[in-house]
Amino acid sequence: MREIASQQQLRLAFLRWAAVTVPLILLLGFSAARLAPAGSQNAWYAALIKPQLTPPDWVFPVAWTTIYILLGLALAMILHARGARLRTLALVLFAVQLVVNLTWSPVFFGMHQVAVALGIVTLMAALTLAMAVVFARIRPLAAVLLVPYLAWLVVAFYLNYAIMDLNPGAETLAPSASTTQIIKL
Repeated sequence: MREIASQQQLRLAFLRWAAVTVPLILLLGFSAARLAPAGSQNAWYAALIKPQLTPPDWVFPVAWTTIYILLGLALAMILHARGARLRTLALVLFAVQLVVNLTWSPVFFGMHQVAVALGIVTLMAALTLAMAVVFARIRPLAAVLLVPYLAWLVVAFYLNYAIMDLNPGAETLAPSASTTQIIKL
């Protein structure tokens, strides 16, 4: 006998997914950010010329916390969409995008590779846009939850590009390879 789940059962199933995905995405994001000091706590970054539109340091953790929560919720919606035709593709895009996302902070702040970091932001934006298109075909609200992330990636691209433009040779300001700023956990 096949039973149809009630609305309450469906909500509870989604909440179970969200109770796992949101903390997991937050943990991964914050762990990657802890690999190298960021913002004014990073001597290399503090010495760089920044564009006038650079937000204050406190904006970055607020933005990323919000984005990671929204990513976790969007992921929970897709995981909850059992039987959706594009679900596997959506999950693969999410995983690849997340791996790329988690590399940016160590590459920029830890390795001081501004041009490589710009490529990473560009790839993140392309993957997130593709992910939003696929998510929209499964759960439109999941795609809507990605809009703040896409907007923030535009800001990140601008800041990364402007820092690269304002600081030619920024990579050479880095300490020698034997004194990298990446913190070992």
